[in-house]
Amino acid sequence: MFMVSAKKAETLKSLVEQIEKYPVVGVLDMHKLPARQLHQIKEKLKGKAVIRMVKKRVIKLALEKSKKSNIAKLAEHIQNQPALLFSEGNPFELAQVIAASKSKAGAKAGDTAPDDIVVPEGPTNLPPGPAIGDLQRAKIQAGVEGDKIVVKKASTVAKKGDTISAQLADLLTKLGIEPMEISLNLVAVWDDGMIFNKDLLFIPKEHYVEQVQTGYAHAFNLAVNIGFVTPETVPVLLTKAHREAVALATEAGILTSETVGPVLAKANAEAEALRALVKEAPAEQPAAEQPAEKESTEEPAPGGQEDEKKGEHTDEEEKKG
Repeated sequence: MFMVSAKKAETLKSLVEQIEKYPVVGVLDMHKLPARQLHQIKEKLKGKAVIRMVKKRVIKLALEKSKKSNIAKLAEHIQNQPALLFSEGNPFELAQVIAASKSKAGAKAGDTAPDDIVVPEGPTNLPPGPAIGDLQRAKIQAGVEGDKIVVKKASTVAKKGDTISAQLADLLTKLGIEPMEISLNLVAVWDDGMIFNKDLLFIPKEHYVEQVQTGYAHAFNLAVNIGFVTPETVPVLLTKAHREAVALATEAGILTSETVGPVLAKANAEAEALRALVKEAPAEQPAAEQPAEKESTEEPAPGGQEDEKKGEHTDEEEKKG
C-alpha cells in the first residue's frame, strides 16, 4: 500500500513539474480515440507538444498545486478521459496542427454521424451472398453483377447527427466506408494566465487575418474622412486636397496652368448651348398693317343738299346787291 501511495506521489510531483516547465498547458479528451490514431497524432506532434495521460483526480491535484496564475481553473474543462498536453509553441498554431492531423476511421455502434453518410453507386468489394440482404435491409438498391455486389443507386444511410446502429456500423465496415474523423479533442488551453476554449482555438487563422484587414481598412477610411494625418494617410489626403482645390478653382473660373483647360472647355460648352438655344428660338413676325380708310359711299342726307342750295342763293344775292 505504501509503494502505491509513493508511486502516486511521484506521478503527481512529475506532473506538477511539467506544468511549471511548459508555457502552454492544454486539457485533452481522449474518449473513443483509437490507439492507432493516437500513435499517428503523436508522430505529427513530435517536437511540438507532449501528451501525458494520467487519472482525472491526479490532473486536478496537479493543477491545484501549480503556482501558475489562474491555471487551476483549467480543471473546470476536464471531461470523460482526460489527458494533459504540454507545449512551448503558440496555442493557436498548435490547434491548427491538431486540426490538420485528422484521420478517417470506421464507425462503431453508438457513434454520432459527423456528416451525412452516403453509400456510393457502383461495384463493391463484397462477393454475392448474405451481404446483399444486409444492403437491402439498409434500403440500399443492390444486385449482383459477375462476382461482385453492385450498388444500383447512391443511398444516404445516416444523416448528420444520427446515432449509428451496430448493424449499420458492421455494414459500413464491410463496404470499407470510414465516416468518422478522428483527432485529438483539445478542450481548452492555458497560456500566460489566460484560458482559451476550443471554440476560439480552432477558428482558422485566415479568419483573424480577414478581421485585421477589415479593421485596418475601416481605420484608414475614418482617418482620411476626418483629415487625420499619418504616414499612411498623407498621400491620400494631399491627393484629395489637390483634387478639391482644382475643382473649386475651375468652378470659380480662376485660371491656372491646371484649370485653364477645364475652364475654357466649360465656357465653350456653355457657348455652344447658348448658340443652340438661339437657333431654336422662332423669328419675330412683322407688325400687321392697318387697313386704309374706305371712301364713304353713303349719299348726303337730304338736309345737307338744301343747305348747299341755300348757300348758293346767298352768294348770288350778294353779287347782285
